[in-house]
Amino acid sequence: MFVVHSYAVAVFLAFITMLCWGSWANTQKLATKKWPFQLFYWDYAIGVLLLSLLMAFTVGSIGTEGRSFVADLSQAEFSALGSAFLGGVVFNIANLLLVAAIAIAGMAVAFPIGIGLALALGVIVNYIATPLGNPVLLFIGVAFVVVAIVLDAMAYKKLPGQTESPTKGILVSLFAGLLMGFFYRFVAASMVSDFVNPEAGRLTPYTASVVFAVGLLASNFLWNSIFMYKPLAGERVTYRDYLKSGDAKLHSIGILGGAIWSLGFTVNIIAAEQAGFAISYGLGQGATMVAALWGVFIWKEFKGAKGVTGLLTAMFLFFAVGLALIIAARLY
Repeated sequence: MFVVHSYAVAVFLAFITMLCWGSWANTQKLATKKWPFQLFYWDYAIGVLLLSLLMAFTVGSIGTEGRSFVADLSQAEFSALGSAFLGGVVFNIANLLLVAAIAIAGMAVAFPIGIGLALALGVIVNYIATPLGNPVLLFIGVAFVVVAIVLDAMAYKKLPGQTESPTKGILVSLFAGLLMGFFYRFVAASMVSDFVNPEAGRLTPYTASVVFAVGLLASNFLWNSIFMYKPLAGERVTYRDYLKSGDAKLHSIGILGGAIWSLGFTVNIIAAEQAGFAISYGLGQGATMVAALWGVFIWKEFKGAKGVTGLLTAMFLFFAVGLALIIAARLY
């Protein structure tokens, strides 16, 4: 399987994660112009699994290093499989809340608040479990990201003509971030510590990605069913709506969104051996800034808002400095 051997390559992969995780929600924006996010999300979940399987049977099964996907899956202990599966279950409810927050408040708000909080919690939880890197630089970087979250929430309150309460969008985003801060640890706990010579019973990153995706899709029958019949935003929808109202283009957009996110996730946990789980996750969740850029400049979500330019500029600066410090934490 493909294994990363340098920190520079690991950082590069983490930046790919950042781009993927910060961009997949554009597919939601495109698809939900014609149907509700709950229906989009079924195709998204399918896309996550398909991409993880593609990676597992290709780059996860080539070369002489590590274990190929099928061999790795066949030797895995139940505890490792269960941990990666649980990661998918926890992520799924967190991500559904995030998608609902996007529908309520927009990308430029939901991502910085929800994913920003997830970044802070995820870095702390994963550093405690696997302390790798300079903790001073790492946590100062996280603190900068938290300030950026506050600035974004302040800008959100200035938006004119909101149909939903500002509190609702912020609270849903915060709850999503709280849950999302913990899913990565379940996946990390399932994985081997040495990717080149993996220990028995645990999973390589490619296998962990697939099991995670299975947990995501399986739990969708519970979590997304709740969101379909008791929605936080929009109208109630049914399984009949999914089967009858979507065309091939809509389904392909949702699958593409899931594939984009899944690519980011898989390369992120591949990078984790060299970067450390806390730093790899933290850099990947710089997706917050990428998503906010999409929301502000492409989707024009703050169009017409007064007095937000300075707040948004400061938000981007604090995010950029925070990410730079997180990268530096592994070098010093």
